[in-house]
Order: sequence, then C-alpha cells, then structure tokens
Amino acid sequence: MLGVNAPAGIVVLVSGSGTLLQALIDASLDPAYGVRILAVGADRDDIEGLRRAERAGIDTFVCRVRDFPDRVAWDEGLAAEIASRAPDFVVSAGFMKILGPATLGGPFILNTHPALLPSFPGAHAVRDALAHGVKVTGTTAHIVDAGVDTGPILAQRAVAVSEDDTEETLHERIKVEERELLVDLVGALGRGELVPPGR
Repeated sequence: MLGVNAPAGIVVLVSGSGTLLQALIDASLDPAYGVRILAVGADRDDIEGLRRAERAGIDTFVCRVRDFPDRVAWDEGLAAEIASRAPDFVVSAGFMKILGPATLGGPFILNTHPALLPSFPGAHAVRDALAHGVKVTGTTAHIVDAGVDTGPILAQRAVAVSEDDTEETLHERIKVEERELLVDLVGALGRGELVPPGR
C-alpha cells in the first residue's frame, strides 16, 4: 500500500538514454524518498536506459514488438512482465510506445510530456510549440489512458520560450523541469502524499 512503512515499488519503462530514469535512481537512493525501483523495462535492446539500470543493480526486461505476433500480444506480454514485479504503480520515462488495454488495466501509469497539455500532444511537442509561436511551454505529468497524452493531469511546470530558441535548446530547458517534476511527483505518490484521480 502506498505510503505505509515499506517504500512503494515501481516499474520504470524506457526507450532511450534514460535520463529521467537516472533522476529516479538517484532520488531512490535516499530512504526518505519512499520509492524503490523494482525493475526497468524497455521496448528495445542495447539502450543506455537499460545500462543505467544494470549499473544500479536493478532488474531489467525487454519487450520488443517484433518478438510478438501482433500489438495485442505485445501489450499482453508487457502487462505480464509488469505484473510479475507487482509494482504499486508504473512510470513511463520516455517510453515511446502507445500502451494497450492489458497494460492500462494494471497499476496506474505516470507519464511526463514536454508541453503544457492539452496543447501539443504527440511525439513532436517541442517542435510543434515552436512552430506555433507560443511564448510559454513546459512539461506536464499525467496518468496514461488509452489516448495520446489525454489522461488526467497531475501537475505542470512552465518554461519560457526565448526568441533565439531552437528545438534542441528549448527541449533541454524543458527536460530540466521534467526531471524535477517527475522526481517530486513519484516521491509524493510513493509516500502517499498524492493520490491520482480515480484511485
């Protein structure tokens, strides 16, 4: 149970370099943080995110779409991998796959997005915000649902857009806020200080 004595157990899902994961690994070294990473899962092999987990002594698993006959079977396989670790909740930390009903039917999944939702959902949020000419963008933490970045919003942080920003420079500043927001929220959820909508 969240926030009661033992730290909450989480599974973290990654698809790339794992900088968000590293922020969670670093935070979880403090017993007062209230969260323990049970496993790190990925949708592809040979990524830095998995290596970060392995260096920290954290269990890993890989669930590649191409290893399953279809997306439904992949989703069921991912759900089974997660369920076998019995986490209190799941963190999508740069996991670049749409999740299906089997995975969504398990523990709630927290995700961060590099824009102020509902504006600029999808994979190109930073580029889209710049193209639109917004003066402020940011990052959103939300619960994953069956849509694309449409789940209940838990928190947001704003980032000002500079006149000379490129997609890369803006994204780097958003990532700083995104990491801090994720670490703060995961800790609050793990300690029982925050209860996600509908739970």
